Amino acid sequence: MKTYLKVVSTGIAIPDKVISNADLEKMVETSDDWIVTRTGIHERRISENGVSSGDLGAQAARMALDNAGLSAGDIDLIMVATASGDHLFPSTACIIQNKLGAKQATAFDISAACSGFLYCLTVAHSLLSTGSFRTALIIGAETLSKITDYSDRSTCVLFGDGAGAMIVTLGTDDKGLFASHLGSDGSYAPLLNLPAGGSRLPASLETVRQDLHYIKMNGNELFKVAVRSMEEAAIMTLSKAHVSTAQLDLLIPHQANIRIINSLVKRLGVEEKKVYVNIERYGNTSAASIPIAYHEARAQGLCDENSLILMVAFGGGITWGGVLIRG
Repeated sequence: MKTYLKVVSTGIAIPDKVISNADLEKMVETSDDWIVTRTGIHERRISENGVSSGDLGAQAARMALDNAGLSAGDIDLIMVATASGDHLFPSTACIIQNKLGAKQATAFDISAACSGFLYCLTVAHSLLSTGSFRTALIIGAETLSKITDYSDRSTCVLFGDGAGAMIVTLGTDDKGLFASHLGSDGSYAPLLNLPAGGSRLPASLETVRQDLHYIKMNGNELFKVAVRSMEEAAIMTLSKAHVSTAQLDLLIPHQANIRIINSLVKRLGVEEKKVYVNIERYGNTSAASIPIAYHEARAQGLCDENSLILMVAFGGGITWGGVLIRG
């Protein structure tokens, strides 16, 4: 019997604190016009001191549970996509599991940067299909402000904090659809990374002095790879499902940069009215960007259980992925 991933509910956590482009003008040599023209971002949300990715992830998860009318005890699988986890270990998924009191759930993180949530969806479909799990809680949670260098104007204008959660089960009726395509190419790893803090460059006075615990990015080169990889992810995912771009009801791209989004949309030939964009309000929230956008699209009535929705992303690694669902 053909199975698909059924979305039961969603939830989000958006920090209250806003950093506008005008605020950044006071911090680095930049301007609102420069930022908007190159990125499409007007403001981003930043978590308070002491608030971690695990905190935001748990908040989004509780909303998803409430929206589904479920308790933590109904969840038997928790996966968290994050590039800014609470610790190197234990996993942020275990941290969130404890916060929710979901002691019966298997919990682990997936590290694929901005593509992480789509990796989680694909892995969830596989694991649920084995029959070993019934209900999965998938979370994309980021506090990128903790690893952003606010003296580097090329990166500090981009990133924001937030979390999105999705509860999914396995569906078997004729309404469902699930197709995905994942990819990666480690040769591009230097284009976007966090150099220090792992076993390659353990934390030291020297790594701190050199600001190696902040995000480093080669924006020009990454732009080319990003558009190309997301286009491949979209085309391959649609091909597996025998669906054309014209049949799509909604395209939800990773919210990294408005120019990347516009280039992708042009290449795919998708109508602009079918593309969900919220980058102007949140900036790039990495693994949280797609679940936040999906939650908002559902809340605004832009999609329902009959909608064909394509989600595509790229991230550090580099990684890329596409997921096509109905609903």
